[in-house]
Amino acid sequence: MGVPSVFLRTFGCNFTCDGFGMPKGQKSQERHNVNPKDYKNYKELPLVSTGCDSYASWDVRFKKLSPKIDVEELAKMITNLLPNNEWRDEHLVITGGEPLLGWQRSYPELLDQPCMNDLKEITFETNGTQELSDELFDYLVSWRENKNLPLGRGYDSITFSVSAKLSVSGEKFEKAIRPDYIAQYQELGHTYLKFVIATTEDMQEVLEVTDLYRNAGFTGNVYVMPVGGVESVYSLNNRRVAELAMKYGLRYSDRIQVPLFKNAWGT
Repeated sequence: MGVPSVFLRTFGCNFTCDGFGMPKGQKSQERHNVNPKDYKNYKELPLVSTGCDSYASWDVRFKKLSPKIDVEELAKMITNLLPNNEWRDEHLVITGGEPLLGWQRSYPELLDQPCMNDLKEITFETNGTQELSDELFDYLVSWRENKNLPLGRGYDSITFSVSAKLSVSGEKFEKAIRPDYIAQYQELGHTYLKFVIATTEDMQEVLEVTDLYRNAGFTGNVYVMPVGGVESVYSLNNRRVAELAMKYGLRYSDRIQVPLFKNAWGT
């Protein structure tokens, strides 16, 4: 948080997370009420107060609004966003959707572009349900070694931010909670868990699920983040979630894009 970063948001996800912000067992219909024909650009789409706040990155009805960019052009666009048009201390955050779902073969080509040579820190924001391909795993090992970047928490050249989905998301437990992949992520770099919650009941689920990950060899930190893609919902949950984090000794993650930018597209 607070680190200058470029976010690369990929299209497609294996979840919908329509349960966020809804009474338990109910699914949000907000995104279904948005007609893609009414918009020419994804940045014009309305925000939603329930369900997934980045629905435009995976709902196929909005795919036509997502730009298709070849890898060479994409690398240049990313670099042009940097304050000095070159990598210094900035991070690249690859998110989605689910960035490990169908794009793994593209990342080596992207990172091998000349304008990406000075990049030193990458974060994958993943729901933790996708196994890394052998090709991507081996590439990231060589990427780190070729830059002489160490492995470990002292210098997180590669980070996996694993936002595992609890029942509050509306997703099925057996599909959303996959501790079997966590050890693979940890081999490559710093890995932490991040749970989006609203209630004490959600926190009890966090503790139970964390035990499953610990038993699978997970050694990293655990963060909790308040539900809320818009400020009115977020402000109802943030203090409660922070107090729960303090009570149970977990880390608190703010949704800094909500108070600063009202969670506008592109932030």
